[in-house]
Amino acid sequence: MADTAAADAGTAAARVRTALGSVLDPEIRRPVTELDMIGDVSVDEAGAATVSVKLTIVGCPAADTIERDVRAATASVDGVTDVTVDVTVMTKEERHALTEKLRAGRGARVQQFGPDSLTRVIAVTSGKGGVGKSTLTANLAVALAARGLSVGIVDADVYGFSIPGLLGLVGPDGAAVKPTQVDDMILPPVAHGVKVISIGMFVDDSSVAVAWRGPMLHRTIQQFLTDVFFGDLDVLLLDLPPGTGDVAISVGQLLPHAEVLVVTTPQPAAADVAERSGVVARQTGQRLLGVVENMAGLAQPDGTVLELFGTGGGAETARRLSAGQEADVPLLASVPLSLGLREGGDLGAPVVVAAPDDPAARVIDALAGTLAVRPRSLVGRRLGLSVS
Repeated sequence: MADTAAADAGTAAARVRTALGSVLDPEIRRPVTELDMIGDVSVDEAGAATVSVKLTIVGCPAADTIERDVRAATASVDGVTDVTVDVTVMTKEERHALTEKLRAGRGARVQQFGPDSLTRVIAVTSGKGGVGKSTLTANLAVALAARGLSVGIVDADVYGFSIPGLLGLVGPDGAAVKPTQVDDMILPPVAHGVKVISIGMFVDDSSVAVAWRGPMLHRTIQQFLTDVFFGDLDVLLLDLPPGTGDVAISVGQLLPHAEVLVVTTPQPAAADVAERSGVVARQTGQRLLGVVENMAGLAQPDGTVLELFGTGGGAETARRLSAGQEADVPLLASVPLSLGLREGGDLGAPVVVAAPDDPAARVIDALAGTLAVRPRSLVGRRLGLSVS
């Protein structure tokens, strides 16, 4: 009888370990069992289960979430009557093994999104500030993630970083949530299913002005693309600063295969400056994906539309960027002015999830649908396969 009870307990422990395979690390987005974060698992004859959890670092911000999910998964196993979760921290050797596993043979300081990557890289740019480029980037990323894609954002607008606030990645003090660092690997915070990195996460006060020149800006963008572990992304969005300065040039050098989405407003005069950002992208070898017109007409209760910023700027930008090219640059979307879009940005609640029926939310979601189905070509890319 004792042998039978011990065998049953062993079987129960195996079932618990299987159930724990459904628990994801909130930052890495992979099962904790796969990440070797689960130590000993035991279930006694009375059904009391004890699970050892090894966090990556002391003070891991995801500790409470992991412990709660481990407890719930364990309690869901038939025969388990009680759950004890013992939380410890990985040793230095275990952390090193974890980073090596995550890199999957890719060395440290190696660009994750090179020409051979299957991740679709989309740089969102504008000729000038104040056109809602960052708001569009944040909402577009969340809309893509809601469609089941794995999405990341690099907030490359170093001087005017705003993505953490737009996605609600801020603490009670208003400072951006800090990323977790495991050895020399940075794990980006996640909001609404989107992995995010921003220079705003590395300053203690959001009001601090970042006054850097070209070389420092280039190194920062390069570090975001090498040291931050995004995992296997379907889409990486880059929120570029307005204009055609150092960051735009650096992104062109580091990600020459990126596609570029140009954001403008309906003002015909805005087409002049918007065109320049597209031209610079083309000069660095990037492909123009299309134009998005933001701040279009504001619908009135009587059904009329108030064109506060005029009309035609998006179409004119697309026309100018298409001139002399083999393929036209399309006007992909015209996003109307929306109180919900503005309020969502202020509250850190993207309108595409906070108010999906809002007119702006519907247009951005449709844009996400257009981008989500566009195939990524494998022509000329190494797939990492070998014939034995």
